[in-house]
Amino acid sequence: MTIPVLPDPAFPELESMLSRKFGREIANYFSGSPLNRVSFLRTDHSFLSAALKHPTTSFLVFNDLNPLAKDPSSLEYISYADVQPLIGEDPYSKSEEQLVSEYNSTVTIPQLLFLGLDERNQQGLTFNIYTGSPFFALDVTPKGTIKFQAESLVQSLQSRGLKFLEGRIQAALPAQEAAIYAQARALLDWNARNPFCAQCGQPTMSINGGMKRTCPPKDMASLAGAIGGTVGAVPMERPDCATRKGISNVCFPRTDPTVIMAVVSSDGRKVLIGRQKRWPPYWYSTLAGFVEPAESVEEAVRREVWEESGVKLGRVVIHSTQPWPYPANLMIGAVAQCVPGGEEIVLKHDPELEDARWAEMEEIREALRVGTSALGESAQEGYKEGNLRLPAGTAIANQLLTAVAGGFAGEAPKI
Repeated sequence: MTIPVLPDPAFPELESMLSRKFGREIANYFSGSPLNRVSFLRTDHSFLSAALKHPTTSFLVFNDLNPLAKDPSSLEYISYADVQPLIGEDPYSKSEEQLVSEYNSTVTIPQLLFLGLDERNQQGLTFNIYTGSPFFALDVTPKGTIKFQAESLVQSLQSRGLKFLEGRIQAALPAQEAAIYAQARALLDWNARNPFCAQCGQPTMSINGGMKRTCPPKDMASLAGAIGGTVGAVPMERPDCATRKGISNVCFPRTDPTVIMAVVSSDGRKVLIGRQKRWPPYWYSTLAGFVEPAESVEEAVRREVWEESGVKLGRVVIHSTQPWPYPANLMIGAVAQCVPGGEEIVLKHDPELEDARWAEMEEIREALRVGTSALGESAQEGYKEGNLRLPAGTAIANQLLTAVAGGFAGEAPKI
């Protein structure tokens, strides 16, 4: 598989005090979206309605979280005319307040997301001072009361020679398409995982262009068996719910912070790498783990490294970050250095790793040159069987290892 070129950071040509002191910003795969999210317009139903039907609007559709594409390296966008039989004439014709007051939990509402405006197209929609081509994402998975319409749309798209890309990770897309895909997938997944209120257990509905969910106070439906079930066609009050009080009256998308770290030895000559049992032979990576509540990023790095390998760390520096939409992680990449005498590897604490070891810098450099790939993919030409394998360039682990192999932890200030 050809590894896509990574996205450019914001203003790569700009010289500043920060860039001179800390070096060039690193942008990782799944970041670098070309879209302006204009998040403050998500509550404006007149804007969403205009964006929905604009001739420059693009819809990225997903079936079971698999995106529509021409091939693994090219997403396929469709038009309003394509999706209208599924979503209806205009799901944004009414205000959110009206839609919430008319909520009916027995009716399946197609999950639609407003992703943003591509301002590179100045022939797109103009709304107030903002101009660009609108982008939406839509879940076309056949289910509930829209099963027939969704199946018809899926079959129509497949009849054009298009396909829904299966597989857990899509890492062959060009960088900007990957960023759009990541935003859409993460939010569709979050909406699908949260159909019920965490406080009272009743069905929730999507609002704010798909970016929030709310627990409506009334329901037009018969909810036999649900908490506080109601019967009849007249809107019935649902039982009290804490989410309707105060400022915590909606459910926001979840993002799970995860630390991933390149650990160098106290003398700066070696790098700590580890492997899980399910990985291919000779394939290693950096260590990683979730940040726990009331824990700083630096503390999480030290704790995870000690728990998984027994190695003790001193200074921790944040290098770069990567959104990871499987399902909703933010990978916080760090470079850390071992304290003198803390290099002993002990795997008895947390059994997550099958092996951990120290690799010389030259071994890391050689693996970065010819031994990288995604899991299950072949290494580059020139790789010798039995040598070290490392993650592909689309993984932040690769960027962290590239940084330390290039002298990031040396004397020069290069955060």
